[in-house]
Amino acid sequence: MAKSKSAYFCQSCGYESAKWLGKCPSCNQWNTFVEEVIEKNSAAIPDWKTSNSGKRANKPVAIHEISFKEENRLITPDAELNRVLGGGIVPGSLVLIGGEPGIGKSTLMLQVSLNLPGLKVLYVSGEESEQQIKMRAERLLKASKADCYILTETSTQNIFKQIETIAPQLVVIDSIQTLHSAHIESTPGSVSQVRECTAELLRFAKETGTPVFLIGHITKDGTIAGPKILEHMVDTVLQFEGDRHHVYRILRSVKNRFGSAAELGIYEMQGSGLREVSNPSEILLSQRDEPLSGITISAMLEGMRPMLIETQALVSHSAYGTPQRSATGFDTRRMNMLLAVLEKRCGFRLSTKDVFLNIAGGLRVEDPAIDLAVVVAIISSHEDLPVPTKACFAAEVGLSGEIRAVNRIEQRIAEAEKLGFEQIYISKYNKKGLDLKRYQIEIKTVAKVEEVFSALFG
Repeated sequence: MAKSKSAYFCQSCGYESAKWLGKCPSCNQWNTFVEEVIEKNSAAIPDWKTSNSGKRANKPVAIHEISFKEENRLITPDAELNRVLGGGIVPGSLVLIGGEPGIGKSTLMLQVSLNLPGLKVLYVSGEESEQQIKMRAERLLKASKADCYILTETSTQNIFKQIETIAPQLVVIDSIQTLHSAHIESTPGSVSQVRECTAELLRFAKETGTPVFLIGHITKDGTIAGPKILEHMVDTVLQFEGDRHHVYRILRSVKNRFGSAAELGIYEMQGSGLREVSNPSEILLSQRDEPLSGITISAMLEGMRPMLIETQALVSHSAYGTPQRSATGFDTRRMNMLLAVLEKRCGFRLSTKDVFLNIAGGLRVEDPAIDLAVVVAIISSHEDLPVPTKACFAAEVGLSGEIRAVNRIEQRIAEAEKLGFEQIYISKYNKKGLDLKRYQIEIKTVAKVEEVFSALFG
């Protein structure tokens, strides 16, 4: 038996060092190194590596000699998951799904496993028993028609043995932090174990063309637990977000080698599982009986999907010496910039006022096209004048108070028209190449913030 060797790993980024260091030279984090025992023993190499190491040796090939054919993606019944993945599951891909505890990661993947028609799926769980998974499956739809196998195991060697027996077409691992390999002598969930188990599953996925889904835990700061190299190894990283006290969940693509990395899927958590929300604009717009001040509607884009969201602002007299600035779902620094523009360019005295901003629906918005809606909502609350309920906005605001153009304005206008809005305010620089006769909605083009105020409030 080979002599055991220990090394020190950074818990933040996975950097390996022969000795303990106070500060990681890779990610500059302090006190993140832990000692882990590594044993290089040939007898402990996983069965998958042993049985497949001599099958094929790769040789260099000229690029013009490589034959390429379009891979047929596995289309799931879940349209939101298909959109986030870029059109379906790519054969041989390794997908990592992260999220807070109790947010619904296991429910989502079990629901996908149960609803795949004609595909053999192996669901590996290291956290729940077979009876617990069966209880959850009974609540989900179409559970009795699925060709889904449940395996409660944490050893990668035993998992690969069952894979060779069953030959599944899709493998789900719940979760990667619970697996351990005999090749590494450290506890499950450590940096070296997570990296080694992921490497084994990656080799299995690429050599057999079987897609593998990994469920990962996240740390207190919201990042996926384990070394940062884990996100570099996988093909796709998905983030499952939401508030456990609300019913809506957001599946966001953080990294995707086979599609857009800015896509978003929305689900509604129900007693029978997660329901796809095909038209999120309807749930993000509250139904009001009468016009209220400080509320505007903005046409934004999340990936390729247009959405109309509600922006709420509240401006009040400051009860303390220093005025408060608070934003939920919007960048506070950008809100402070827009407040400075209103103060300097438009003459509104907001330096002594408390300003609170909220994006309805729990979304986090980074699209600059929401700037004009934020500015109008702040002025509407400041002057206590309601904005017309059938008006929406899609434009960026510059530091000189100009209204700047935004991309894909046609999709934003079409979404607003579909939901019954009568007016949309856009930049006049978006008018170039835009066929106004195609739309029934009234398109108002503006160049300055003052023009918007005079058109809305007179």
